[in-house]
Amino acid sequence: MSIAVYPGTLDPITNGHLDVINRALNMYEKVILGIAEKSNKELLFSINERVDMAKAAVGDNPKLVVERFNGLVVKFARKLNATSIVRGLRAVSDFEHEFQMAQLNRKLDAKIETVFIMASPEYAYLSSSAVREIASFQGEVSDLVPKKVELNLKSRYSN
Repeated sequence: MSIAVYPGTLDPITNGHLDVINRALNMYEKVILGIAEKSNKELLFSINERVDMAKAAVGDNPKLVVERFNGLVVKFARKLNATSIVRGLRAVSDFEHEFQMAQLNRKLDAKIETVFIMASPEYAYLSSSAVREIASFQGEVSDLVPKKVELNLKSRYSN
Protein backbone atom coordinates (compact mmCIF):
# COMPACT_ATOMS: atom_id res chain seq x y z
CA MET A 1 0.00 0.00 0.00
CA SER A 2 1.35 3.43 -0.91
CA ILE A 3 1.21 5.68 2.14
CA ALA A 4 2.16 9.36 2.36
CA VAL A 5 2.45 11.69 5.32
CA TYR A 6 1.49 15.33 4.87
CA PRO A 7 2.94 17.05 7.98
CA GLY A 8 2.43 20.55 9.30
CA THR A 9 1.33 22.64 12.23
CA LEU A 10 -1.93 23.53 10.44
CA ASP A 11 -2.40 26.59 12.61
CA PRO A 12 -5.00 26.75 11.13
CA ILE A 13 -5.76 24.44 8.21
CA THR A 14 -6.52 26.45 5.05
CA ASN A 15 -8.15 25.76 1.70
CA GLY A 16 -4.63 25.57 0.30
CA HIS A 17 -3.85 22.65 2.63
CA LEU A 18 -7.08 20.98 1.53
CA ASP A 19 -6.08 21.38 -2.11
CA VAL A 20 -2.76 19.61 -1.48
CA ILE A 21 -4.49 16.89 0.55
CA ASN A 22 -7.04 16.19 -2.19
CA ARG A 23 -4.35 16.03 -4.84
CA ALA A 24 -2.21 13.72 -2.68
CA LEU A 25 -5.25 11.44 -2.25
CA ASN A 26 -5.20 10.97 -6.03
CA MET A 27 -1.58 9.81 -5.84
CA TYR A 28 -1.57 7.54 -2.77
CA GLU A 29 -3.71 4.76 -1.39
CA LYS A 30 -3.55 6.39 2.06
CA VAL A 31 -2.63 9.89 3.24
CA ILE A 32 -1.89 10.67 6.86
CA LEU A 33 -2.34 14.30 7.79
CA GLY A 34 0.23 14.70 10.54
CA ILE A 35 -0.35 17.65 12.84
CA ALA A 36 2.73 18.66 14.80
CA GLU A 37 2.05 19.07 18.50
CA LYS A 38 4.96 21.47 18.98
CA SER A 39 6.63 24.01 16.75
CA ASN A 40 9.32 26.66 16.74
CA LYS A 41 6.51 29.02 15.71
CA GLU A 42 4.16 30.59 18.20
CA LEU A 43 0.89 28.71 17.77
CA LEU A 44 -2.55 30.31 17.98
CA PHE A 45 -4.53 27.11 18.48
CA SER A 46 -3.88 24.15 20.78
CA ILE A 47 -3.12 20.74 19.32
CA ASN A 48 -6.65 19.57 20.18
CA GLU A 49 -8.19 22.57 18.40
CA ARG A 50 -6.00 22.06 15.33
CA VAL A 51 -6.86 18.35 15.16
CA ASP A 52 -10.60 19.09 15.57
CA MET A 53 -10.54 21.74 12.84
CA ALA A 54 -8.61 19.45 10.48
CA LYS A 55 -10.98 16.54 11.07
CA ALA A 56 -13.98 18.78 10.42
CA ALA A 57 -12.35 20.15 7.27
CA VAL A 58 -11.44 16.82 5.68
CA GLY A 59 -14.63 14.95 6.58
CA ASP A 60 -14.92 11.19 6.30
CA ASN A 61 -12.59 9.57 3.82
CA PRO A 62 -11.29 6.04 4.40
CA LYS A 63 -8.07 6.96 2.57
CA LEU A 64 -7.31 9.86 4.92
CA VAL A 65 -6.26 9.78 8.57
CA VAL A 66 -5.61 12.79 10.83
CA GLU A 67 -3.00 12.17 13.53
CA ARG A 68 -0.97 14.31 15.86
CA PHE A 69 2.75 13.75 16.15
CA ASN A 70 5.74 14.98 18.05
CA GLY A 71 9.35 14.88 16.92
CA LEU A 72 10.95 14.17 13.58
CA VAL A 73 8.67 13.75 10.56
CA VAL A 74 10.77 10.85 9.23
CA LYS A 75 10.31 8.92 12.50
CA PHE A 76 6.56 9.56 12.32
CA ALA A 77 6.48 8.44 8.67
CA ARG A 78 8.58 5.34 9.38
CA LYS A 79 6.30 4.35 12.28
CA LEU A 80 3.30 4.50 9.90
CA ASN A 81 5.08 2.65 7.05
CA ALA A 82 4.85 5.73 4.85
CA THR A 83 7.12 5.88 1.81
CA SER A 84 6.59 9.58 1.07
CA ILE A 85 6.41 12.93 2.77
CA VAL A 86 4.17 15.35 0.87
CA ARG A 87 4.93 19.06 0.94
CA GLY A 88 3.09 21.89 -0.77
CA LEU A 89 5.03 24.62 -2.56
CA ARG A 90 3.46 28.03 -3.13
CA ALA A 91 6.34 30.02 -4.57
CA VAL A 92 10.05 29.87 -5.27
CA SER A 93 10.59 31.35 -1.81
CA ASP A 94 9.21 28.11 -0.27
CA PHE A 95 11.53 25.94 -2.31
CA GLU A 96 14.83 26.74 -0.61
CA HIS A 97 13.58 25.82 2.87
CA GLU A 98 11.64 22.78 1.64
CA PHE A 99 14.62 21.57 -0.42
CA GLN A 100 16.88 21.77 2.64
CA MET A 101 14.34 19.88 4.77
CA ALA A 102 13.92 17.22 2.07
CA GLN A 103 17.68 16.69 1.93
CA LEU A 104 17.93 16.42 5.72
CA ASN A 105 15.02 13.99 5.82
CA ARG A 106 16.66 11.92 3.09
CA LYS A 107 19.86 11.83 5.15
CA LEU A 108 17.85 10.57 8.14
CA ASP A 109 15.99 7.93 6.09
CA ALA A 110 16.79 7.43 2.40
CA LYS A 111 13.78 5.11 1.97
CA ILE A 112 11.32 7.98 2.49
CA GLU A 113 10.95 10.32 -0.47
CA THR A 114 9.74 13.90 -0.29
CA VAL A 115 7.18 14.73 -2.95
CA PHE A 116 6.38 18.36 -3.73
CA ILE A 117 2.93 19.40 -4.90
CA MET A 118 2.75 22.85 -6.44
CA ALA A 119 -0.05 25.00 -5.07
CA SER A 120 -2.96 25.60 -7.38
CA PRO A 121 -2.82 29.20 -8.63
CA GLU A 122 -5.80 30.27 -6.50
CA TYR A 123 -3.89 29.24 -3.34
CA ALA A 124 -0.36 30.32 -4.27
CA TYR A 125 -0.57 33.33 -1.92
CA LEU A 126 -2.31 31.54 0.96
CA SER A 127 -0.62 30.74 4.28
CA SER A 128 -1.83 30.07 7.79
CA SER A 129 0.10 33.08 9.08
CA ALA A 130 -1.58 35.38 6.52
CA VAL A 131 -5.00 34.01 7.51
CA ARG A 132 -4.25 34.61 11.20
CA GLU A 133 -3.16 38.18 10.47
CA ILE A 134 -6.26 38.97 8.40
CA ALA A 135 -8.51 37.45 11.05
CA SER A 136 -6.75 39.37 13.83
CA PHE A 137 -7.93 42.60 12.17
CA GLN A 138 -11.45 41.21 11.69
CA GLY A 139 -10.86 40.75 7.95
CA GLU A 140 -12.88 38.35 5.84
CA VAL A 141 -11.39 34.84 5.66
CA SER A 142 -14.41 32.79 4.56
CA ASP A 143 -12.91 32.15 1.09
CA LEU A 144 -9.58 31.09 2.59
CA VAL A 145 -10.48 28.52 5.23
CA PRO A 146 -13.12 25.90 6.04
CA LYS A 147 -16.20 27.09 7.96
CA LYS A 148 -15.17 25.69 11.37
CA VAL A 149 -11.81 27.43 11.08
CA GLU A 150 -13.51 30.71 10.17
CA LEU A 151 -15.75 30.45 13.23
CA ASN A 152 -12.84 29.57 15.52
CA LEU A 153 -10.80 32.51 14.22
CA LYS A 154 -13.72 34.92 14.73
CA SER A 155 -14.18 33.59 18.26
CA ARG A 156 -10.48 33.82 19.07
CA TYR A 157 -10.12 37.38 17.83
CA SER A 158 -13.44 38.76 19.08
CA ASN A 159 -12.07 39.12 22.61
